[in-house]
Formats: sequence, C-alpha cells, structure tokens
Amino acid sequence: MSKFFGFGRKQILRRVGLMDQVAGVRRYTLFDGNERDVEAIDFRTGTGFDFTVVPGRGMDITSAWYRGKALAWLSQTGVVHPAYFEPEGLGWLRTFYGGLVATCGMTTAGAPCTDQGEALGLHGRFSTTPARNVVADTRWEGEDYVLRASGRIVEASVFGANLQMDRTIEATAGKNVIRIHDKVQNIGYLRTPHMYLYHINLGFPVVSENSRLHSPTRAATPRDAEAEKGKEQFAQFDPPTPYYKEKVYYHDLVTEADGTVKTAIVNENLEGGKFGVSVTYNQKELPFFTEWKMMGEATYVVGLEPANCRVEGRAKERERGTLIELEPGEIREYHVEIGVLEDAKAVDAFLSSMVKV
Repeated sequence: MSKFFGFGRKQILRRVGLMDQVAGVRRYTLFDGNERDVEAIDFRTGTGFDFTVVPGRGMDITSAWYRGKALAWLSQTGVVHPAYFEPEGLGWLRTFYGGLVATCGMTTAGAPCTDQGEALGLHGRFSTTPARNVVADTRWEGEDYVLRASGRIVEASVFGANLQMDRTIEATAGKNVIRIHDKVQNIGYLRTPHMYLYHINLGFPVVSENSRLHSPTRAATPRDAEAEKGKEQFAQFDPPTPYYKEKVYYHDLVTEADGTVKTAIVNENLEGGKFGVSVTYNQKELPFFTEWKMMGEATYVVGLEPANCRVEGRAKERERGTLIELEPGEIREYHVEIGVLEDAKAVDAFLSSMVKV
C-alpha cells in the first residue's frame, strides 16, 4: 500500500491537487555534450528514493539516490549517446556510464572474443540501443500508486539475429523498491545465441571500507589469477586503492525453495548507522551470479551481476556447452528487484530473511 507520511489514498488525494506533488515520473531529453538527445525518465517515489531510467540507452537505470545518498557508481564517460558506441573489442568501455543497471546482451555478454568466425565486442549492444514504443505512466491500482515505464529493445541483423526484449520498470510510491521485468523473444526464424547479464553497479557511499557483501554463498570461485589474490576477502572492501586491478568471482549460492536469491551490500557505519542496497532475483531464470570487485581510485565500484552466463565471452560458453540458444518463437523472462535498506531496522529485517548457508 502506498503511504505518504502515514496517509493512504483517500487521505492524500484530499490534500494534493496533482499526485506529482508527492510522487511521479517525468520524461525528458538530455541536452549537453555527447549525451545530447538521450531520452530519460525520472522516477520520484515520495520516500526520498529517486532514480533515472534512460530509454535512449536500453531502458537501463543511471543515477539513483535515497535522501541525497547516491546508490550507483557513475563512470567518467557520462551518459553517452549511442551514436558514439564503439562495438569492437573493449570499445564498450568508452560509453559505459556505470549506473544502477547496465544490461549486457542480448546475443553476447562478457569478454570480447571470436565465436564461429564472428568478432564480438565486450558485453554486446543492449545498453547502447535506444528503446522503441516507450511509455511512462502513473496510476492508482487499488491502494497502490504505481510508477511505470516500458519499452522495447530489438537486436536484429539481416541474415542474423532478430531478438526482441520488452521491459517494464515499476516502483510503488511510498516504497523503496524497483521491479524490473524483461521478456526476451526470438521473433526471427534462426536459432540464436542468447546471453543476458544485469550489471548492477553500486558505489560510494553504499560501497566503502565499512561495507560488506551479504549473500548465501557456498563458494566464490576466482575468475583468474588476479582474483586469486585475497580471494578469502571476496565479501570485504577496501578504501580506494591506486592501480587496483579488478577481481571477479563466480558465486555458488544457496536459494530458497522457489529459486529466489537475496543479496545485499551494506555499509555498516554510514553516519553512525547501517545503510545498504539489496538485489533479489530467481536462480531458475538467472543461474549465474558474478561479483565484480573494483576498488580503484575513481573506478570504485562493486558489481552484483545476476545472469544466464559467465563473463568470459560467447566462445567460452559454447566451448563449455553452457551457451543458451533460443529457438524461433522461444521466450525467456527475467525478474529482478533492487531495494534500498534505509536503516538498521531495514537491513536487519532483510538479512534475517535471507536463506542460511
């Protein structure tokens, strides 16, 4: 139920002329520099939890705040227009703004590689593809005032893939949770590789030397020799460190009976209290979970990454026999929730609800 300062639907409607006074969405276009003409939508939930969806960049989520506290890491590039995208090799990094959610896929994700003669760049084209059929809406649904944006991403090529993704992003006014629902369908006539990863990038002040990753982890496997160093501290974080090299861990997680996985990063001592961000998803939809630990100066971020693949590239997935391919007409659906744990009470309640290892 939507609550504003203790008031419900009937009470609040007697006190405002327009619901935008307390919560809403606003659609606009960015203007300056190489972000010019990127379409964006601001969400205001009425609790102090605000975030920005960018239909002009794959319906992903850039900035997010709770009462002035940033949740997401933002990179040096800013929200670059897709026209500047460099698909070859590591060129994706030139337009990687960080953000709360940067989706990777749909036909490839992870490291650059060559798969069956096709050269593939880092993380695919998803986050640099503008959405079609964009709608931003607010409405009462019973006692809930729902804020919603939807749009469609198409990855298509003559003689190649034709995948369509319909995304809905929702928040309920008076609450501190984002709900993402994606439906990917092969609308073409060829069997098509499908790799999909949510790059959820948490930054300062959620991430600090006082922070910790909470997850039902049985084991965390280092991706490479660099991640082997200090692998026992995969859940602990350092101050910004000069010349730090990224560490990547693959987590083997315990799930609830229905496949649900709950994870969170919690700053144990932010202004004298606890504060964090949670990520909840279903392992039946997204069987892999990768942690990207990057403690560098300015590039100070921890990525929580539910996915249907690992991050070594499509050729490796094919070699391992784990590459998902969609048959013509086949549909895959994904659900992810990102929440704010605003104080010790919220943190403790969330952590106590997590399945025990």
